[in-house]
Amino acid sequence: MAYTAVTGSDVSIPSIPLSEILPWAIFGGLLLLLAIYFVGAEQGATAVFKGMYVHEFVHDGRHLLGFPCH
Repeated sequence: MAYTAVTGSDVSIPSIPLSEILPWAIFGGLLLLLAIYFVGAEQGATAVFKGMYVHEFVHDGRHLLGFPCH
């Protein structure tokens, strides 16, 4: 199989306006903060859900990320 070299004039990188990226970046950041909360703080006095279901579901992830839990 023969490969051909691509010159700089053959490639055009589209520009994406900040107004299109910003809502997705905010949405991703909020999802990340929510995930960090559930992995790192969902137990005890700050628990949103009663019981240990969320804690047990993310237990191995807590240890992997360095959060102590017991």
